[in-house]
Amino acid sequence: MSASGFWASAGLELAYFSGLARLAQFGGRGCGVILRFDRVRPTRRDRFQPLRSREITPQWLDRLLRALRRWNCDVISPDEVLDRMSRPDARGRFVCLTFDGGSRDLITYGHPVLARHDAPFAVYLPTAFPDGLGEAWWLALEQVIAGHDRIALVIDHTERHFDTATTDDKYQVFHFLGSWLRALSPPDLTAAIHDLCKRYGVDLARLTSSAVMNWEEVARLASDPRVTIGGATVNYPLLGNVDDTVAQREIAMGRAVLRAALGRDASHFAYPYGERGSFTRRDVQIVEREGFASAVTAIPGVIDRTASPQMLPRIAWDGRRSSLRGLRVVLSGVMPGAASQLGRRY
Repeated sequence: MSASGFWASAGLELAYFSGLARLAQFGGRGCGVILRFDRVRPTRRDRFQPLRSREITPQWLDRLLRALRRWNCDVISPDEVLDRMSRPDARGRFVCLTFDGGSRDLITYGHPVLARHDAPFAVYLPTAFPDGLGEAWWLALEQVIAGHDRIALVIDHTERHFDTATTDDKYQVFHFLGSWLRALSPPDLTAAIHDLCKRYGVDLARLTSSAVMNWEEVARLASDPRVTIGGATVNYPLLGNVDDTVAQREIAMGRAVLRAALGRDASHFAYPYGERGSFTRRDVQIVEREGFASAVTAIPGVIDRTASPQMLPRIAWDGRRSSLRGLRVVLSGVMPGAASQLGRRY
């Protein structure tokens, strides 16, 4: 962690233990946040878990919902987030829970916990995955590296070799290759991951289908009135790396497929990946023209009435973080800039 990150995290801890967050609660202060998660599943014992930061356990989710109730913090839907943003008199703390990607873990482990607490939540879905056409390349990369002490891959027309014998080696190679793959154009990404899977015997189609919900499962989840199904393009590309035609098609077609599959409109959207640089002003304009009521990013921050509905901040919760103290400080409103310290750390 950088020196600035250390002191900011220390500031969150100090604000919590000093009682400032609790005093702010009694003073009627507070703010709202949108939390971003990917997977909900039990703890694994594997030493190499490069995607652990994207996961939370069912037990942690239950603990979060119990804590929000103790803090008198409302759990609300994306529609209600927009409603509160539009009302000058809206006060108090709120959290909107969102899940990206349509992982089958959500319906298996997450939905029962959320239903037990009567908690609304949103799922942002790239439609190629329940169609059986999506490719969870990040899972394939993890499996290849986990199972081999040395791997090779063609990068820029040159075969590169990587040592992956130790756990540290595996993490370094995963993050290097993950960043490289994500930045490729969709056709180049497909070619590269197919090459890797062919070399090391990974069935990418089977791996993907076992990890994500099919349309029957999505429809079952969508039948719950507490669930909002939102769009996240068709193939989940890095929008900043595609041309205007592809960006327009991905955003508009993803919504059209959801409408056809579920018989209802998807009025909320999530930019794939969502960090700064992963999408552009062009993409925001497409979202506006397509008439989405809101669009969420993965840029950390709090929700206030000055936020653009088409660029709402979200805190991507790091599944390695067990403490809820920082979140309580952010929700108290005493440190408006502290939300940026709760973004995902890899």
